[in-house]
Amino acid sequence: MSEEKASTPVALSDRELQIVELVASGLTNYEIAQRLEISKRTVDNHISNILTKTATDNRVALVRWALQWGKVCLDDVNCCTLPVGNGSLSNPPESTP
Repeated sequence: MSEEKASTPVALSDRELQIVELVASGLTNYEIAQRLEISKRTVDNHISNILTKTATDNRVALVRWALQWGKVCLDDVNCCTLPVGNGSLSNPPESTP
């Protein structure tokens, strides 16, 4: 059952994604609260909601989930640049007669 939930993409708000990034960087809830200038209780609530949405049980599982779904980039792990358009950044110049 947990595998089924883990294989389903989850929509997180911009603030939730921001908090996931800060969790992945190793910050405590208190440090996240200070960084975002919000209360620790608000961070606690966000983390609880994120864990529920992602069907993860703890911060380690949350970071694993975030890496699996490409939500965070840690020390060049899980980082990639996506192709733009059809893979060509520019069209070749047209020749004039």
